[in-house]
Amino acid sequence: MNVPSHLVYLMYHEIELPGRPLCQDEPGYVRYIVREADFREQLRAIKARGWRGMSVGEALTATDTPGVAITLDDGCETDLITAAPLLRELGFNATSYVTVGFLGRRGYLSRSQLRELSDLGLETGSHSLTHPYLSDLTQDQLTREIAGSKQELEQITGLPIHHFSCPGGRWDARVAATAKQAGYRSVATSRIVANSAATDVFELGRVAVMRSTGLEEFRALAEGRGLWRLRLWNSARSFGKNVLGNALYDQVRSRLLKRKPQAR
Repeated sequence: MNVPSHLVYLMYHEIELPGRPLCQDEPGYVRYIVREADFREQLRAIKARGWRGMSVGEALTATDTPGVAITLDDGCETDLITAAPLLRELGFNATSYVTVGFLGRRGYLSRSQLRELSDLGLETGSHSLTHPYLSDLTQDQLTREIAGSKQELEQITGLPIHHFSCPGGRWDARVAATAKQAGYRSVATSRIVANSAATDVFELGRVAVMRSTGLEEFRALAEGRGLWRLRLWNSARSFGKNVLGNALYDQVRSRLLKRKPQAR
């Protein structure tokens, strides 16, 4: 099998279980939530391809290994009760990017559950302290969110935290510089690109797996096919964010999504 020259980092959030309420029910959140059956099918599709599911740390050093990096944002409880068992069943790993301030909330990991997840071998990364848009922060606030979250997660897990992901994908050069200063080895964004040896590890791309993502579309995403279409759509969204600002853009998006029927 030919080894791909570019490796896709897949971005997941909460995994939906039948009969279990989600952490949030806002339409902008729900569209990122993948059902357990779909998640299982997607992981098996990776395995059937003969590829590995890797953590970010593994992916950054596996230059000759065919596969994908699997990441989960926010630190939902389903990282432990759903994702971890399925990943272990297939011999995969992943990175759980945890928002420290969410720990202990309904539907999110507790501190003891995070330690349990870490002890199982799933890599822990930081998704900030409070999940703000980092590009809106002062430097002092930025340092607290990036460096402060690293320190707290290291105290909880007893392990070094090497990888950071940006809430909402909001990234700028200050984020990269602050993460480097804090001692991280990588920063993940929401840029829709496959990563290669030439990619700046403090501006890694990731591809979101959505609630509406079908299996054939998923296979294409995992292989890095057709990402230009998603980039085109994302460019339009980025223009809207820049023109309106993050807060107003979110308000407009929320109103539009509430009018649009959601996939169930």
